[in-house]
Order: sequence, then C-alpha cells, then structure tokens
Amino acid sequence: MSTDANREPVRDHEIHATLQQALQPVFLQVNDDSASHAGHAGSNGSLYGTHFSLHIRASCFAGLTPVARHRLVYDALRDLMPRGIHALAIKAEPA
Repeated sequence: MSTDANREPVRDHEIHATLQQALQPVFLQVNDDSASHAGHAGSNGSLYGTHFSLHIRASCFAGLTPVARHRLVYDALRDLMPRGIHALAIKAEPA
C-alpha cells in the first residue's frame, strides 16, 4: 500500500472486510462512532475513522477468554490501526 493511502482514515467497510477474511465470523457489525467524538481526545477533526465499535461472533473465539478474543481482533486489524484508529469498543462472542 502506498504512503498516501496509509494516511487515509480507516473506514468501517475496511474493518468489516478485514475481520470477515481473518476471522470468518457468523455475525459482524461495525459502527463508525467518530462523529460523536469530534473534538474529544484522539479525534483528528474528521467525522470518521477514529472511533469504532464492533460486535463479532465467530467460532474461533470458542474456549477463549475475552482478552484472548480481543487480541485476535486487534491482531487481525494490525495493518489498519496505525492509520488513526484511536478507540475500538469490541463485543466478541463465540459462535
């Protein structure tokens, strides 16, 4: 990916596609909550791309602690995180 593309704010559809491919969830909902955090710490002045919430249900979470589930999500999103994700609220459940 080019340097210019790396500066583009993350979009919810990118998170959705990345998690879909990496974790193959049976349910996945991603919300960009950035607009409601405009002006807060971590906001880049944009109305999107900094604050997200997601609900994911996947069989790969079976038998894992909540912390281990979150680690899987963060690992899957490792290439997107440097592009400005400031906050990520995760609800991860086994399928």
